[in-house]
Amino acid sequence: MVITVYGPGCARCHETERVVRNVLAELQSDADLQTVSDYQAMAAAGVLATPAVAIDGVIKLSGRIPKRDEVKAWLA
Repeated sequence: MVITVYGPGCARCHETERVVRNVLAELQSDADLQTVSDYQAMAAAGVLATPAVAIDGVIKLSGRIPKRDEVKAWLA
């Protein structure tokens, strides 16, 4: 499983990455967490608002920081 956090590097993007990383550690998941800050790559992935989170190329959230329970539900 590949989880991608899209964002230009703002505070909200870093917080999104932190939330996802903490949930992965809590669940002891071996998912691959990647961050993408390149605008062309974000546009190619269909990201219209940041921060955004995608799992295996499917955008799960865009434009806000996810809640821990949301991330857990995506990984279940």
